[in-house]
Amino acid sequence: MRTPTMIAVSIIVVAGLAADDKTMTNTLTAKEKADGWRLLFDGRTTAGWRGFRQQQMPAGWRVVDGALTRVAAATDIVTNDEFGDFELTVDWNLASNGNSGIFYRVTEDDDVMWHTAPEYQIIDNAYNKEPLKPAQLAGANYDLDPPSRDATRPIGSWNATRLVVRGPHVEHWLNGVKVVEYELWSAGWERRVRESKFKDFPRYARARRGRIGLQDHGDRVAFRNMKIRELK
Repeated sequence: MRTPTMIAVSIIVVAGLAADDKTMTNTLTAKEKADGWRLLFDGRTTAGWRGFRQQQMPAGWRVVDGALTRVAAATDIVTNDEFGDFELTVDWNLASNGNSGIFYRVTEDDDVMWHTAPEYQIIDNAYNKEPLKPAQLAGANYDLDPPSRDATRPIGSWNATRLVVRGPHVEHWLNGVKVVEYELWSAGWERRVRESKFKDFPRYARARRGRIGLQDHGDRVAFRNMKIRELK
């Protein structure tokens, strides 16, 4: 039997957890700041972002409940700043049967973002708009390297991505699991590119520095807790 005191304590604990959870969203801890992390999204505005090859933010991207969300037809978006070697963490939430992606070292010398930038694939693995190859599942290095396992949480849940890029070395993490690891410009990588949809794009993944990009693939997707630190 729960006494009034026990109930009161439970309410305080639950309220405290809710407050802590809210406080931790789109913020940096003192340790993260000391370790060189910075926010790419403040949770309130679209500051620091703009449309790919545009000066403004497309209206179809909005801040909804503390998440940068694709809510209507828009275009891909990119950070104002460029990064070379870095560690990036992002939480994402995707609609059922949805598709999106996180791009890195994005350049704007082509009119299509995926022609030049590698993609960390975000997708509902039950996607049925077209058949998916293993290298098109969530967490993949899109069209080149499949994830080692399905580490996704159920659609509607928040998934946690970690992307580590240091020179040619790249790691894709999903919900604490390293699902992909590859070396850009290696013999094996070059072979996989020649066998992929990127074979006709000579600038694909050649840049050593560029912007972070988020894809508008026509579906609702939300991003929060976007944090990055440059690796020296």
